[in-house]
Amino acid sequence: MKLGHLFSVEGKVALVTGGSRGIGEMIAAGLLANGATVYISSRKADVCDATAERLSAEYGGTCVSLPADLSGLEGIEALAAALREREDRLDILVNNAGVSWGAPLEEFPEKGWDKVFDTNVKGVFFLTQQLLPLLEAGATEEDPARVINIGSIDGIRTPVFDTHSYGPSKAAVHALTRQMAAKLVKRHVVVNAIAPGPFPTWMLSTGVGTGGDVEGTDWDAVGAMTPSGRVGSPEDIAGLAIFLSSRAGAYVVGEVIALDGGAVVS
Repeated sequence: MKLGHLFSVEGKVALVTGGSRGIGEMIAAGLLANGATVYISSRKADVCDATAERLSAEYGGTCVSLPADLSGLEGIEALAAALREREDRLDILVNNAGVSWGAPLEEFPEKGWDKVFDTNVKGVFFLTQQLLPLLEAGATEEDPARVINIGSIDGIRTPVFDTHSYGPSKAAVHALTRQMAAKLVKRHVVVNAIAPGPFPTWMLSTGVGTGGDVEGTDWDAVGAMTPSGRVGSPEDIAGLAIFLSSRAGAYVVGEVIALDGGAVVS
């Protein structure tokens, strides 16, 4: 019952998609800092490589870059094959890779639906499918493998921005989480979802009008609009991900946990 046992991810093998920046990088850093071997994936190889190198140097662990485009089956299968070459098991899969698309309702294009759903929903399903043999390889009844899908509060409430396909895609991720959880728990693979609110990320910076300038965004002003009075921190998202990945979270199945400083309930 000691904390060191309950919340340990020491020696675990994890894959975090969309791990080169934002929430994915925060989760990867948290797992790495606490003794996990972490693989990160993102579409841009140079950015992914640089983040893996920086996180390895900062935390002294093993962070490996496996770049891939997860919007199509070819990229998904390539990532699964690359991981199989390096590991004989996968303890933690964080399906964080995601995209958004903003445009007024009257001008919203079909590709703004296809790109978002291909990455945010199909990508989650088919990557989990492809990695099931690795997830099951090290899983036990006492210590099941974990899949953490990153949804959004925009999949729970009406989004603030004109991202008409993003909220429905995240609602689909939440539904998919419950569906997969019901199927996989008997195979010792536990599936849950985190639905983040505002975090200081590139994606949110584009929504609030600073066009991807994470450092130049007034996050205090963004946070002031939440009931908690701040945006989320790396400790917030990493802490919840570690809980769900550790012994402490082994009996939590099929939940969608809002991590939003009270935005949804308020």
